Amino acid sequence: MSCHGQVFRHGQLLLNLLESCSTVRSLDTTKCLHALSITVGPIPKQSIFIHNNIISSYISLGEVLHARKVFDALQQRTVVSYNTLISAYGRSGNVADAWNLLCQMRESGFLPTQYTLTGLLSCEELNLSQGFQLLALSMKNGLFDADAFVGTAMLGLFGRHGCFDEALLAFEDMPQKSLVTWNSMLSLLSRNGFGEDSKVLFGDLFGMGISLSEGSFVALLSGLGDSQEDLCYGEQIHGLMTKCGFDCEITAVNSLIGVYLRCRAMFSVERLFEQVPIQNVVSWNTIIDALVKSKRPQMALEMFLNMSSRGLMPSQATFVAVIDSCNSLRNIVYGEYIHAKVIRSGFESDVIVGTALVDFYAKCDKLVSAHNCFNQIEEKNVVSWNALILGYSNIFSSMSILLLQEMLQLGYFPNEFSFSAVLKSSSVADLHQLHGLIIRMGYENYEYVLSSLVMAYTRNGLINEALSFVQEFNNPLPVIPSNIIAGIYNRTCQYYETIKLLSLLEKPDVVSWNIVISACARSNNYNEVFVLFKHMLSARILPDKYTFMSALCVCTKLCSLDLGSSLHGLILKTNLYNCDTFLCNALIDMYGKCGSIDSSVKVFEEITDRNIITWTALISALGLNGYAHEAVKRFQNMELMGLKPDTLALRAVLSSCRYGGLVSEGMEIFRQMGTIYGIQPELDHYHCIVDLLAKNGQIKEAEKIIASMPFPPNASIWRSFLEGCKRQEITN
Repeated sequence: MSCHGQVFRHGQLLLNLLESCSTVRSLDTTKCLHALSITVGPIPKQSIFIHNNIISSYISLGEVLHARKVFDALQQRTVVSYNTLISAYGRSGNVADAWNLLCQMRESGFLPTQYTLTGLLSCEELNLSQGFQLLALSMKNGLFDADAFVGTAMLGLFGRHGCFDEALLAFEDMPQKSLVTWNSMLSLLSRNGFGEDSKVLFGDLFGMGISLSEGSFVALLSGLGDSQEDLCYGEQIHGLMTKCGFDCEITAVNSLIGVYLRCRAMFSVERLFEQVPIQNVVSWNTIIDALVKSKRPQMALEMFLNMSSRGLMPSQATFVAVIDSCNSLRNIVYGEYIHAKVIRSGFESDVIVGTALVDFYAKCDKLVSAHNCFNQIEEKNVVSWNALILGYSNIFSSMSILLLQEMLQLGYFPNEFSFSAVLKSSSVADLHQLHGLIIRMGYENYEYVLSSLVMAYTRNGLINEALSFVQEFNNPLPVIPSNIIAGIYNRTCQYYETIKLLSLLEKPDVVSWNIVISACARSNNYNEVFVLFKHMLSARILPDKYTFMSALCVCTKLCSLDLGSSLHGLILKTNLYNCDTFLCNALIDMYGKCGSIDSSVKVFEEITDRNIITWTALISALGLNGYAHEAVKRFQNMELMGLKPDTLALRAVLSSCRYGGLVSEGMEIFRQMGTIYGIQPELDHYHCIVDLLAKNGQIKEAEKIIASMPFPPNASIWRSFLEGCKRQEITN
């Protein structure tokens, strides 16, 4: 009796120890309990309970191997023993051991429970075949119909494997659905782009009168897109959240902020953010990141300062977003301030934050600071190396090659971006060695690397080597390298080769079309330009400003006002007109040379960001169409606007004076070229002024100009002078 009492007291002691240790678990404590259970020996009716708890303690500490040893030593096991270990294997992705344990459990006469199957079904590595076997087993044992556990876990499995139809069928077949089941289905639909279906499902859930949870709103809101319709729907859900009392729940509010941000409803974001009484770092990160992505870096920095003033500790994501905003501003002072904050917060050794700092300093050409930040990173990755290598490559430093060598010596494997960065600044001496290394490491067929190689050979003047890729590559070259080589052909007037190379592409991009259209335009094959333009539109490739530039140049050469006006209409539809001065300048020139001066002036007046080329195009157009006085007036207005005339602007205004016979105005501008504008006249300027004087009977003045030229006059100047002389003789 005394022995039995002692065993009972030991058992009670073990249970008390288990209870006290369950709050603060440690490996040493669990091992002591394990040792004590072995020392005490079997305790009637309590041993299995104690050992199951020890197994559970080991698992909670991540010691699955120790838990398995305890399990294997058990003389008596229960369903709980199996379920605990199967769930542990499932969570760690060990499908094989979990599956073997299930088989062992069934062989031992134990019937799997819903917890057994959900432990396996939740395993990320479980394949579909095994999942269907478990589904069949659950139906056979009645577990699928008993409650929502197995069915909900099956939804997760189908979702992971992209089997959305099967997931929907399983959901509809489930006789028992919990709120977790509904939320899981909502989340599955939302995450995979079925936003409209998730709205319908949410409506069904709401119509059933089931009390919604925070997870219901989070799942639904994550599926809303960036349309006006989704914004209106999101506002309705916002109202429902308020009605249900979830308008202050952080996770739900963060999801709602995400919807407003995607829909660019910044006013709603700011108002909601101010109304929420409790904000966590995720809320602030969401706002800051959205402001950076919406090209509002200054406001992102202000939000960061506001966040810091409230005592919230920035996270890794906060620093990455705010460093990105400093990158956008290219403000070294702000960047150094954030760097100091990073150091104070202990993130300087973090690979993500550290790499962001390296990238920032590199883009600001502060390579010493970038290198120091790089050295602070404890566990560097290939992205860290690439950021620093690219920084040195951008200033054409040989350090980029040395860094690649160091990277290889330390056991890091460069990727395609590493090689592309190094090739950007490689010399002729390094280029062939790099090419050999790229081949040895198997990157020669990567489009990004291949493009960089072609560019590197071209930049170093090795044009034949760059073009040799066409012959050496068995299959048609990828799009980007093809575009680069076609560009070389185009610049060297090999227009047939340009068209031949790009015709091999299955899916040419807008750059490919632009190059081939440009080649046809430069080779005077004007009809083909517009045939290709139509094909481009048929292929649903949207023209860009370079496409329109080539087409407008052809209209100008053909003096085709109808075609040019049609292109102008298409430009207006593509929204390029209001934001591209480059294109508007071409339109002014086209209308001017096609004789529609009113259209030239109208386009000019509509441009908000005028540059020297804009004014030059208008002055030239006015002069060409007989409005010489207006051209000179515009030239003077340009000067009043603070723009200093360049060589082309001066040639345009002198040509206008020449066409309009404005001798005094032309001579005054010509004399001011060296003294006021600081530009020495070139042959074209001399030709304009000689022609102006000769046509207007000022032969002696023209002769003086020719005599003062610092270089011999060309045939055009002599022709203008002699024609003037002949004209004067006839008059006399």
